[in-house]
Amino acid sequence: MSPFLTRFPRSAVAGWSVVSSLFRYSGLAGFLLLAACGPSINRYALIEQSLAAGDAKQADAIVQQAESAYGSKSRLLYGMDRGMTLQLAGDYQQSSAVLEQAEEEVERLYTRTVRSEAAAFLTNDNALSYEGDPYEHVMINVVKALNYAAQGQLQEALVEARRIDHRLNVLTDKARDKNGYYEDGFARYLTGILYEAAGDVNNAFIAYRKAYEAYEAMRGWSRTPVPGQLHTDLLRTADALHLTNEFEEYQRLFPDTMWQPGPAQRDLAQVVLISYNGRAPRKEDRFLDLPISLDALQLVLLNRGFSQSSRHQNRGVDSVLYGLNGRVVRVALPRLVTQKTLVPSEQLTLVGESGRRVTVRSEVGQNISALAEKSLSDRLPGITVKALARAAVKFAMAEGATRGAQQAAGKDAAPWVGLVVGLLTKGLAVASEEADKRSWQTLPDEIHIARAWVDPGQYAASVQLAGRGVEAAGQSGRTLTLAPGQTVIMIQRVIQ
Repeated sequence: MSPFLTRFPRSAVAGWSVVSSLFRYSGLAGFLLLAACGPSINRYALIEQSLAAGDAKQADAIVQQAESAYGSKSRLLYGMDRGMTLQLAGDYQQSSAVLEQAEEEVERLYTRTVRSEAAAFLTNDNALSYEGDPYEHVMINVVKALNYAAQGQLQEALVEARRIDHRLNVLTDKARDKNGYYEDGFARYLTGILYEAAGDVNNAFIAYRKAYEAYEAMRGWSRTPVPGQLHTDLLRTADALHLTNEFEEYQRLFPDTMWQPGPAQRDLAQVVLISYNGRAPRKEDRFLDLPISLDALQLVLLNRGFSQSSRHQNRGVDSVLYGLNGRVVRVALPRLVTQKTLVPSEQLTLVGESGRRVTVRSEVGQNISALAEKSLSDRLPGITVKALARAAVKFAMAEGATRGAQQAAGKDAAPWVGLVVGLLTKGLAVASEEADKRSWQTLPDEIHIARAWVDPGQYAASVQLAGRGVEAAGQSGRTLTLAPGQTVIMIQRVIQ
């Protein structure tokens, strides 16, 4: 036997053997810890900078170049982000193609493998494929419908309108909580516009009525009142279909609404402005550090006092401290951070060749932030239960590994072997705890809508933004040539 080894008892030699085996994997463990704690490049900040500069093609290039960074677990998210940036870049055809693949991914993700669930349970929900929220699924079809409408392909847009109707009907059938998201006022309103543009007044009326009912039913949490223009649409289409009872009811509900009969608008052209305003909410980690001993409680209180201002940057320090202590369980939950738009409305102005000016003001059609808040609120109890169970299992496994290593090491080496093993296993348990912060962040905070009916002809269209602190106007100088009965969709993106 080596003279060096003769100086130590056999239990210490056994302990060194155990630790040697552990250190073979320490590089991997350190890499995992650093990967879990290190900051990631925020591609969305770069996208927003490009959009704020009016360079939607650059924003799309950023998403395209980051495809591999999204990873196989976020294929749906990549498709949704890319579909949106392509639309903003004016590549409507490619946008629809990408979103079609995203829609297929939604259907594929209805089933999960046991292996994926197990991996997520031992690490975090980022190991699962991102399935998206129901409102995001509906928005896929909304964006596609707008793509087709912007190209003048009304029949293809109506296909998306029917898909929206089917998706919302399925959500309604499955809804247990009638105060949750199962209807969508804006999506229904858009389908009504598309049906009416195609001359299908009957389906337009049905869609307008469902839109009105959805806005009313969900205004408590959606923070979106019924657009005034929708009142006009209901009166006009009910009158055109000779629905006397419905018409009289809407007259009673909207006594001050001015409207034109359908025949008077039949030969007019229509311009619809869709304005994506502000930035969708983002998600952050909210860490709950649960001490299971008095000294652990003191450590948590002391650590929070030092590092509360930059929790993400101190995750590596937390992992070491809590790993050494060994009596702290970390739970990560998602927290929504809203990024409200500064623009309450827009003014769409159309100036004809004769100098005649038509001006309309936009209204809020959809509050994406409110939808995201409601979705997370409804899912948070389930997320919390799962996170607590996951943290308990990871702690139990780390505790079992630590005690097993101590027993294998023997009495003399047990204390420091336990320290090393506990640092690795419990530190990694803390470091790997992370909430699923994925969401469709290329969506806006709000979607505004304005509709203007004008005589056929050529018009100079411009959009002015309202609100304090707003730096620049929207679209300006665009020339539109409008035919009788034609509907033109204008889409703009406002980051402010």
